[in-house]
Amino acid sequence: MSRWVAAARGLPDGGGLLSLAAQMIATEIESLIRRGIPQSEVRVHDYTGGGDHFEAVVVAAAFAGKGLVERHQMVYGALQGAMAGPIHALTLKTFTPEEWARTYPAGQKET
Repeated sequence: MSRWVAAARGLPDGGGLLSLAAQMIATEIESLIRRGIPQSEVRVHDYTGGGDHFEAVVVAAAFAGKGLVERHQMVYGALQGAMAGPIHALTLKTFTPEEWARTYPAGQKET
């Protein structure tokens, strides 16, 4: 758990720090994935509001021809050990650009 999340949990409403900490961690997760999987589109959000459970949607041509386990290994490899730190849980949704286009046609939002 990051020190920001730990500090914010001690405040009645998180003092705004909890959401800030979660956003900072989400931004760092996005950055690590983009660095580790070049030319990927990445979106990360905190799905519990607690600053340690995240969901990442990653769209990358590099996933072509790879199975789900291989794709997840690529993402975890890009995180460079962050799973041992502030991230308690990370849900992954991985797509090639073609899969994304078929699953979420233009204008349709991912749920």
